[in-house]
Amino acid sequence: MTRILPYVVAALSATVTYAQAPATDPVATALLAAPGNLRDGATVIKWKSDYTYDTVKQGTNKLVCYDRSGQPLQQPFSVECTMAANLPRVAQSMKFEAVGDRQKANALIDAAEKEGTRVKPEFGSVFYNMNGPDREHMHPHMTVAVPGATTKSLGLPETGASGGVWIMNAGTSTAHLMIPGE
Repeated sequence: MTRILPYVVAALSATVTYAQAPATDPVATALLAAPGNLRDGATVIKWKSDYTYDTVKQGTNKLVCYDRSGQPLQQPFSVECTMAANLPRVAQSMKFEAVGDRQKANALIDAAEKEGTRVKPEFGSVFYNMNGPDREHMHPHMTVAVPGATTKSLGLPETGASGGVWIMNAGTSTAHLMIPGE
């Protein structure tokens, strides 16, 4: 027991450090969306206005986190993490959302889907989000990308009526698993 105690204290200290990170620390802010087991190894980027990015903190795993607060169609507080392979899709989504109108952005997404130019996310990759009106009232949301998935291919429903995991936007590159309670 005494051998385990230092590790437990260290783990709790790390968790508290992130939870109490100053609002002005952009790395700690972006990492709020990261799950604990991936947080330390995550890369943090800062998006630029041309939909490219600068690496603020190089990580050691495939998770990349960033702050989207203040961007068009995002909540006032919005941080997200996903796999590095999904960054081209995120950039494309940001371009579509730059129109500042949800219906117009969705029309651009639908057109790209029909034209076959919509960038596909990595199958099975996760998008972790923390969003809200401000940092003190943020809530988690997590989805799993399953581009092209349908009820037939995965055996999951295409609506959330059953209360379990379901496929949203089934059959498209935007298909993703919705997880109740997230």
